[in-house]
Order: sequence, then C-alpha cells, then structure tokens
Amino acid sequence: RVGDIESRVAAHDATTPEPSPLSATDLTALVADLKAVWAAPTTDARLKKRIVRTVIHEVVADIDDAASEIVLLIHWIGGVHTELRLPKRRRGQRNATPGDIVTAVRQLILIASDDVIAGILNRNGLVTGNGNRWTRERVTALRSYRKIPVFRPAADGIEPWLNLNKAARLLGITPKTLRLAAEAGKIEGLHPLPDGPWIFRRSELGKPDAQQIVHRARQNQKYPTGSHPDQQNLFTSTT
Repeated sequence: RVGDIESRVAAHDATTPEPSPLSATDLTALVADLKAVWAAPTTDARLKKRIVRTVIHEVVADIDDAASEIVLLIHWIGGVHTELRLPKRRRGQRNATPGDIVTAVRQLILIASDDVIAGILNRNGLVTGNGNRWTRERVTALRSYRKIPVFRPAADGIEPWLNLNKAARLLGITPKTLRLAAEAGKIEGLHPLPDGPWIFRRSELGKPDAQQIVHRARQNQKYPTGSHPDQQNLFTSTT
C-alpha cells in the first residue's frame, strides 16, 4: 500500500508544472497592476478571494479598548507586516447608506441597471455605509433593503424615462442644447449626481416648454439643432 501511495505521489509531482521564477521586473509589473485588477468593475468576489489567499498569510485581530478601535495585524506572504486600525462600532450604531445616495439610486434606476449604477456611484467617489466601493451586488442589496424596484426595459421599446442623448434625439436637437436648457430650468430633468446622466420623462418632452426649446434652437444658431433624426449613433451612452 505504501508503494502504491508513493507511486501516486510521484505521478502527481511529475504532472504538476514547476512554478516559473519571476524576474524583478515581472514582480514590479504585477504589483503595479494589482490595485487596478482589484478595483476593476469586472473583478468578482471569487477572484478577490484568490488574490487574498495568495498574498496574505494570516490576519490577527485584537481590540484596543482604550482607543475603542479594532487592531488588525496583516501578515503578508514574504514576511512583511501591516497594522490597520478601524473604529469599533458602538452598541446600537449602524453604518447606513447616506440618504442622498439612496435618492440617487432611486432616480438612476429609472434608466440604468445595477452594474451601471455601481459604476456611476464609484465615478463620483461615493462609498457604501461601510466605506466599500460599489458593486452590482451591493446596489442590488441596497435596492432590496430599500424596496426600490429593479430597472426593466419597456416591452414595447417606448421607455418612459430617457437619458440625455435619447431625449435630445427624440426632440431633434443636440444633447448640449438640451443640457443647457435643463441647467437653466427651462425643462424639467433629473440630475442625481454631478458626474452622471441627466434623466428626462418622455411625457415632458411633448409639453410646450420642450417645444419652445426646439423652436429656439432652430431659430438661433447659438443653440444648434441636432443631426438628422434617422442618423444612428456609433456610441452608446448613459448620459
């Protein structure tokens, strides 16, 4: 039996490729790319767990009662140690998502899916109540907790809410003209975040205020109209 096990071990070692040694340049490139890989929207939880298991040997947690902090000592592969201190949650304390972010999600869900919303929130430098970056899963969890319905495209293709490009195309004017009008309060539109899309209700685009904007754009060269309505856009956008 021992001989059989030794044979199986030898066969396994023979089929397992030897780890190829990396040069200092290769290691430096990996270190430079690690943060980008970790923060990329396409990096899922499974890959992050594999990265953690690869670079971290163990994490030792302790409590500093005097400072009311949680002390984390990270033992990295290779022998380097890092100490992190996190505020200790007090009894009854909750790290809730700020109300302005919840309001922004309620508006963004009118035109965007959870993964797109996560990207918009991150682009604006916003984090969760626990200080984490937004992911599709975290946006979904927030919606579920706050009872915010999921975004579903209209079955007939006639969306009740439109982003800036689609609304401008429907009116036959340029997105810039419509954005300037919305910023001036000449047409009602939602702009949840500074670095994010404008949102317009389709029914508002048929009202006299919107038609006045179209008429003014056609009369004034300062506010040019858009391209031909049959011209297709080469790029998709959420603005």
